[in-house]
Amino acid sequence: MALFPKYSKTREGQNVIMEQRLLKAVNNLILNAETCTGCGICVDACPEEAIVLGPVGATRRGAIDYAEPVDVNPEKCSYCGVCVVMCPFNAMTLKIDGEERLPILEQEGFPTYDMVTTIDEEKCDRCTICEEVCPRDAINRDVPAFEGGDEAGKPRQAALQTKTTFTVDTEKCDVCGICGELCPSITVVRKPANPETGKVEGDVQWEESTCDGCTICVEACPQDAITLEREIISTKLPGKVDIEQDNCCTCTWCVQSCPQEAITVEKIFEGDIEINPEKCPGGCSTCVEVCPCNALYLPSPVPAKDMKGQVEANIAINKDFCILCGACVNACPSEDAIVLRRTGIRMKDKETDLFKTIKEKLLTPRTSKVKETAPGEVEVKVLGEAEEA
Repeated sequence: MALFPKYSKTREGQNVIMEQRLLKAVNNLILNAETCTGCGICVDACPEEAIVLGPVGATRRGAIDYAEPVDVNPEKCSYCGVCVVMCPFNAMTLKIDGEERLPILEQEGFPTYDMVTTIDEEKCDRCTICEEVCPRDAINRDVPAFEGGDEAGKPRQAALQTKTTFTVDTEKCDVCGICGELCPSITVVRKPANPETGKVEGDVQWEESTCDGCTICVEACPQDAITLEREIISTKLPGKVDIEQDNCCTCTWCVQSCPQEAITVEKIFEGDIEINPEKCPGGCSTCVEVCPCNALYLPSPVPAKDMKGQVEANIAINKDFCILCGACVNACPSEDAIVLRRTGIRMKDKETDLFKTIKEKLLTPRTSKVKETAPGEVEVKVLGEAEEA
């Protein structure tokens, strides 16, 4: 019996770790089971057919704990890294002797996704919309917290870049002290009372860094001695908003919701998806729950008087947000309820023979008809030949 190679599969938290231990090297393919969506792209991409589709719907909904969305055979795996390159959700990591590496890129060459994800800094107003709507937590909003959203945040007057000018007419001011009582940015310092002059004298001191330009001092001054002018130098919040490309699945939620049209994202897959609500059993909602892009939804009920003899759809999709990943197809148990047709893949660098083989598989139309062929393994219904635009 050979001592090497040795193979194992273990689980540490959310990671499933496949290991190939050679005489002088250790290879680990790590599947993040929580990040994995069950799209099955790695299944088609694996040149060794070492990855099979798992019960996507059941695992993603938490109905079972004995399987993952995909299952990797550590003995069949060549630890080349193709699945890592092709996973659109960054759920795979390959380590060689503890270091993240991709032999398929280093040794043989292989195209990678042509990711287009940019935010125009000039247009971006640093709002919170894109961060809120992104279903993959791919927006990095590096903007200071302010008191409106966080009690421990910076004061609101520090949000904008301004120039404030505070002037006191000493001829009018009688150092009454009202402005200082109202505003923490103003301090009225009186000189000791002097019986020789019999006058009350002093100074009004102002701190610009804490002044928010509210003008309450101007309005409250009984002598109209205060003038406050505030110039807005920049209306943009400090900081920057970026897209973390490794986490971005190109769903374009950020693009569609940006009020300033500051974001550009190009989807990595081209094609179409068709939903046949009449074939959906209803009451399932598995596809809605597994969709990693928040593109599928249960339509709001339509009043009976507006139906006009139509059957109310029990499932729908917003194609603007769908990236054609296939997770819904892999999870749906109803035959032909969802039909997926990819016609193109955005890649950069030369398309190798291996990639062309993978591309043909990915462009093959498929539809829902999930059935469990063995414990932890499922298959879907394939339609015809590969389609290319």
